[in-house]
Amino acid sequence: MLRLSRIGKTYQLGDEALPALVDVDLHVPRNAFVALTGASGSGKSTLMNILGCLDTPTCGHYALDGEATDGLNDDQLARVRNRKIGFVFQNFHLMPRMTAWANVAQPLVYRGVAPARRRQRAEEALDRVGLGHRIHHKPSELSGGQRQRVAIARALVGEPPLLLADEPTGNLDSKTAAEIMSVLAGLHAQGMTLVIVTHEPDIAAQCHRVVRLHDGRIVDDTAQRQASAEGARAAMRSTDIVQ
Repeated sequence: MLRLSRIGKTYQLGDEALPALVDVDLHVPRNAFVALTGASGSGKSTLMNILGCLDTPTCGHYALDGEATDGLNDDQLARVRNRKIGFVFQNFHLMPRMTAWANVAQPLVYRGVAPARRRQRAEEALDRVGLGHRIHHKPSELSGGQRQRVAIARALVGEPPLLLADEPTGNLDSKTAAEIMSVLAGLHAQGMTLVIVTHEPDIAAQCHRVVRLHDGRIVDDTAQRQASAEGARAAMRSTDIVQ
């Protein structure tokens, strides 16, 4: 699904070159459930931006779903993002004056999907995350967990093969965070490929693989035989929350 070979990213600050990623090799197969972890400044957010085609590496090779991204211009990268990647952010990034279904439908506008079909697919995506009864509510009328589920539905509406989540539980209390992880576990069980950036060990423990970065390098890549006890409980709850 994702294949990175000797990826490097360097930022130029005046006369000083600041390496953010150094010789990163990473292969993420289809239907993986991966956590990217590391301290602040470790490079995990830079790596997430490259995985999401929001930024380009200084050197190296990145292929997404078998398609090389090297040399693509901004418009071409935007088309790759729209077709193949769903994004979930810590701060939700919902339009405050739009209803839940309108927020979810927004990515389909850029695909030229007809309005009636946009509405139908948005409602189906909201049903998928357990919010079919909140389609007419605006973000201010929803809890933090509900807003994050709207954001997940928006990421799903285009049926991308890859979901990238940047600190998806960072603004949530522990109970709501468990609910969101249940939703993500349910999506993985349905066949999605998920990559999550998190600094929270208990969240990383619920993923099937943990990749840890330090000073721009991958220093550990561990496949977890099974999730933690909390992760197992979250997976068991996923059927009730997602369906």
